Amino acid sequence: MLGSRRSRRKVTTVLAGLGLLVTGAALQVSTSATPAHAATPHRILFDDGHAEEAGNADWIISTSKPDPLSQDSSPSSETDWTGALSSWGVALQQTGDYSLKTATSALTYGGSAATDLSNFDTLVLPEPNTLFTAAEKTAIMTFVKNGGGLFMVSDHTGADRNNDGEDAVEIFNDLMSDNSVDSTDPFGFSVDSLSISSGYPAAISDSADPVLHGSFGTVTKSLIASGTTATLKPADNSAVKGLLYRSGYSGNTGAFFATSTFGSGRVAFWGDSSPVDDGTGQSGNTLYDGWNDTGATNAALALNATEWLSGASGSGGGGGTDCADTQLLGNAGFESGATTWSATSGVITNSGGESARTGSYYAWLGGNGTAGTETLSQSVAIPSGCSATLGLYLHIDTAETTTSTAYDTLQVQVLNSSGTVLGTLASYSNLNAASGYTQRSFSLSGYAGQTVTLRFTSTEGSKLQTSFVIDDTALAVT
Repeated sequence: MLGSRRSRRKVTTVLAGLGLLVTGAALQVSTSATPAHAATPHRILFDDGHAEEAGNADWIISTSKPDPLSQDSSPSSETDWTGALSSWGVALQQTGDYSLKTATSALTYGGSAATDLSNFDTLVLPEPNTLFTAAEKTAIMTFVKNGGGLFMVSDHTGADRNNDGEDAVEIFNDLMSDNSVDSTDPFGFSVDSLSISSGYPAAISDSADPVLHGSFGTVTKSLIASGTTATLKPADNSAVKGLLYRSGYSGNTGAFFATSTFGSGRVAFWGDSSPVDDGTGQSGNTLYDGWNDTGATNAALALNATEWLSGASGSGGGGGTDCADTQLLGNAGFESGATTWSATSGVITNSGGESARTGSYYAWLGGNGTAGTETLSQSVAIPSGCSATLGLYLHIDTAETTTSTAYDTLQVQVLNSSGTVLGTLASYSNLNAASGYTQRSFSLSGYAGQTVTLRFTSTEGSKLQTSFVIDDTALAVT
């Protein structure tokens, strides 16, 4: 690549419908895609596109899809909505803090569909029974990496309700071990191939844990009625944590309920679907009322975990405007292609000319070997009173041979809503070229309480190329 003009391959994301705007000399691509964890009410998507109703399963919040409010706009009991998960949905709906929808088709991220994951804070996968496609796995993992919450509800091995040869154990392990975003044990656990007939897994002692002690109550026990557990691997992800354990187990084995993080997002795993089954649903299904089991606190566990995943609790995660360990940038790793960011055409790319730090996509400014300017930007509201830090990974390579003259430059700036530059965080040039990515971070705490635009601007001279390659950005507030 050095010493030659690059040839960018356009991103494969469909660009139809994207708004184009000209700002100065830069042609920018923008969309209305919303990053995960953008605003209250907290937006929950329940999946029903992977045989969640096969056999006796009835893992839906309502037969009205995608919007359960079409069945009853003000439900007061579990039977006002039809489905074995209706108690879960109704309990959330009654708080007034949640917006619930059901997906019945392929899961996407960064698209235009109403049930696209970019429009939600949390995705609930209630015992899926068909494998996710490669595109769906990319969408799910990117959604979590960019700040979404993922709730994985499994069942025992062999619970193949549609007889296609796959059960939830295999499907979840496939999601975590064979995807294009990160297949190296990204969440720090794997689902065990077990069929445990019964039990009441007990909660660990941790008064500060928001899932065990949330606004919906204190969790003491859950329920196994033919389920499984997970094996934890903290060496792969130090954030993984077992919250409830099968009797006689602790530490890294026998975790019936576990939480973890990935990128800027959060993950919860539950080893059985029976605890969220409320015993009511569509006619002809044989269901089990685990939700109201008096020997367990399943409702509190489901609702607290949803709250935590969606960032609705004071413990952080997004969704609000507090300072609770939130990541604010949408499409932070560029894996959704040319969405959320505004960028000169071709800057966000999966071209083989450079290499992403993680995943497939990255932002590539400059590298043309001709005089020109390219930009990459995103507007973000920084909550008042918060400490804010912008982090990113930057790689610079060049064909320039000088050791004294900055012919090609990259500026990292903060602008107000009128386009006025409020500050320049850093300037780089061909003189900073080095192999590999280097992590950079900048304090944005001085802009708390403001909506600002973060802008990267590359300017090249007319002869030799310099490439400024950016990946894995994050704007963390605490």
